[in-house]
Amino acid sequence: MRPDTSRWRADSAYEIIDHAGVDHLAWECLRRNKDYQKDYATLRRSGDLAAPLPEALEHRWGLRFCSKATPSRW
Repeated sequence: MRPDTSRWRADSAYEIIDHAGVDHLAWECLRRNKDYQKDYATLRRSGDLAAPLPEALEHRWGLRFCSKATPSRW
């Protein structure tokens, strides 16, 4: 069976990955994880993203933020 490549983006969309550090690669993988997206959506609905990350989620995802996470383009 051949892979479905119809949904792949142009190679140029991934050039930034060639220069990314381990932390950036980890973030790219994490933010695409459906379970992480669900947990993050739950946090957003709680209305307090500035509050410390609940311990269960901190352990589940291995995350610790000293400030609000924001997207960046390295």
